[in-house]
Amino acid sequence: MSIITVMLGKKGIIILIGVVVFVFSLRHSNNIFELIENHTYGTRNYILEKFEFLFIKVKPDHVTYVLLFLSFGNAILALGFFGLLGYWGVGSIMALLLIVLGWKLPKPLINFLVERRIKAYQSQMVDGLTLLSNGLRAGLSVPQAIGMVVDEMPAPISEEFSIILQQNRIGMPLEECFDNLAARIPTEDNDMFVSSVNILRETGGNLAETFDTIVDVIRERIRLRQKIDTYVAQGMVQGYTIFAMPFALGLVYYVSDPQSMVPVFTTPVGLLFVAGALTLDIIGLMVIFKIVKIKI
Repeated sequence: MSIITVMLGKKGIIILIGVVVFVFSLRHSNNIFELIENHTYGTRNYILEKFEFLFIKVKPDHVTYVLLFLSFGNAILALGFFGLLGYWGVGSIMALLLIVLGWKLPKPLINFLVERRIKAYQSQMVDGLTLLSNGLRAGLSVPQAIGMVVDEMPAPISEEFSIILQQNRIGMPLEECFDNLAARIPTEDNDMFVSSVNILRETGGNLAETFDTIVDVIRERIRLRQKIDTYVAQGMVQGYTIFAMPFALGLVYYVSDPQSMVPVFTTPVGLLFVAGALTLDIIGLMVIFKIVKIKI
């Protein structure tokens, strides 16, 4: 390194690094711009799209302000807090972590809300299809039976079926309305329901009996899912316990001997070990979740 410094000089090294960065950026410009797009406007557009699915009305500017606050706002507060205490190194690391988390956490949170809505829809399908079947046996047409579900059932199934009626009223074929429902709620039970409706409406058949059969299948699948969720919950509790053990041990050391923990957060080596431990701890938690998660 010293020979290169003598040959090129400090300015030459800076120019060389700049050229290398420029060439790398030029060759991977599409990927870089796509990465920036996904983590800026892409994140905002994704959140707005999911909010529409969740029937949450919010202005795009408000989502942008919240994302900026979650990342840069919290980062500035953390940097100022640790800076006042004299720990600028810790404050810088926490600020960088909060910037990353501020842009990464909203998507998993939104996905959790979407998944919870889909699960709620699945749990209501048995009652909803039973109501549809009874309505068809009473002589109602499919749109009329769907309207009965909208009036009698709570959200989210009433909201999803209301969209079917609204789309059908503006001239969209009923088969296409059901296909849109399958696209919004991509589950096996919903796909089976939509496919049976569309096929029987074209070929003819007893929809009421088909709905009864689907209800029996869904009910058995729910019973199996509840049994599996019990074992999955047990594994997740074990994962959370293992994840919390390093923090608990650190708290014990801090309470018993506070001075021994000061170098961990004030020296570069200590901060490096803390960052490595947190990374490995998070990776371990993710691996445990992958192992215990079972798809039906």
